[in-house]
Amino acid sequence: MSVRHPWARFLALLIDWVCILAWVAVTAAVGIPLYLTGAIGPVSPFALNVIAGAVMVVPVTIALAALESTAGHASLGKRVMGLVVVRAGGDAPVRFPRALGRTALKIALPWTLGHAAVIGLSASSASDSVPAPIAVLTAAAYVLPIAYIVSLFLGSGRTPYDRICATKVIAAASGRRTPPRSRR
Repeated sequence: MSVRHPWARFLALLIDWVCILAWVAVTAAVGIPLYLTGAIGPVSPFALNVIAGAVMVVPVTIALAALESTAGHASLGKRVMGLVVVRAGGDAPVRFPRALGRTALKIALPWTLGHAAVIGLSASSASDSVPAPIAVLTAAAYVLPIAYIVSLFLGSGRTPYDRICATKVIAAASGRRTPPRSRR
């Protein structure tokens, strides 16, 4: 049985983002001094997007997918809030490829759009107007996460990325931290 728990999911997301921001702080603590001391020079906006993706977005996406597809079936935030990610057709645990797709849509896509928008905005800051593609990226970077959060509170509470990846988030069974095992 699926029980709606939008506030628990929202708080789990906030806890996860605190952990993600800790990773961002670590990468900034390494990257900023390297840049300021001249150890690395200026790079093109495209190269900056690739570097940011490789150093920040990819590791976070892989780590969250691994957490949701291994024994606990939950990110740190979900564990704290007593939630797990399972396949939509029942309560079977998700495997890594499905968890990776889910996390890519949930975290990597809006984050990468946001990076591209910010870098594009900074590269075009000398002009008086924002180029249309940068405005679209900026809008998408805001609209996606807002739509994801709003979807928690509407209807069944399943987010677009849960629907696309055929997953759902449920309360962990009392007394146990993992969902029931798949019957294969």
